Amino acid sequence: MKNFLIGGVPEHFNLPWYIALRDKEFQKRGINLRWKDYPGGTGEMAQALREKEIDMAVILTEGIVRDIINGNPCKIVQVFVKSPLLWGIHVANASEYEEVSDLRGTDAAISRYGSGSHLMAFVNAENHNWDLKNDLKFKVIQDLDGALEGLPKGDGDYFMWEKFMTKPYVDSGIFRLVGESPTPWPSFVIAVRNDVLEKDGESIKAILEVINAVTENFKTLPNIDEMIAKRYGQKIEDVREWLSLTEWSDRQLTSKELENIQQKLMDLDLIDDKIQEDSVLYHFQIKS
Repeated sequence: MKNFLIGGVPEHFNLPWYIALRDKEFQKRGINLRWKDYPGGTGEMAQALREKEIDMAVILTEGIVRDIINGNPCKIVQVFVKSPLLWGIHVANASEYEEVSDLRGTDAAISRYGSGSHLMAFVNAENHNWDLKNDLKFKVIQDLDGALEGLPKGDGDYFMWEKFMTKPYVDSGIFRLVGESPTPWPSFVIAVRNDVLEKDGESIKAILEVINAVTENFKTLPNIDEMIAKRYGQKIEDVREWLSLTEWSDRQLTSKELENIQQKLMDLDLIDDKIQEDSVLYHFQIKS
């Protein structure tokens, strides 16, 4: 058995991994894959990859592209979720802010610097023609739990997170949704440390084959909507809407998609330079 540790956020996007692990699909391929939850999201996982705490991660596309450019020794091996991530823009229910334009110059609560909540605050600011140097301020709150505790106390003025995962807290009256900001690229990719790819590329390829077989039929699994609703505390109608909007993938990022991401990061002053595609994307060799 080959041992691998993968990280990901504890959200419904990653339920296919739980199903594959539950059904021992990886073990059938001689792989002992273990999962580790990272509630802090992309910034926390990028750090774990750098420090070799995990071998691979299911991680937000823009976050890992930026971290690879900044020296993280790993590569993207494929897209995992090809549909955009629908970021909800939330304020505390009692907040005086009524719409996104009111948030100009206020504190964005972020899980950590380099996280999706950090990077998407820049994308949202650009979408509303804010001054990226003067109209963006940040308050680090670690994760969703930190935002649930902090925003009502005034620790941060708004918080961006995937809107379906936060909807129960909107329904319960902790948060109020004032806007949405979809990513202009595929939302999640699978990234693997370079040393792991060099040593165990065939095993990584087998892991991808297993998870892609699960995601191919994920939406048609019996009662999958009920399972998601129960596991993640969601209303069944919200789960069904989310399923209708979400598309998984078994392909690599295209050159155009990577160029668009790098260009956007450049435009937002989040990276200094673009790097070559083969420094970011890994393509498996096809045996003849």
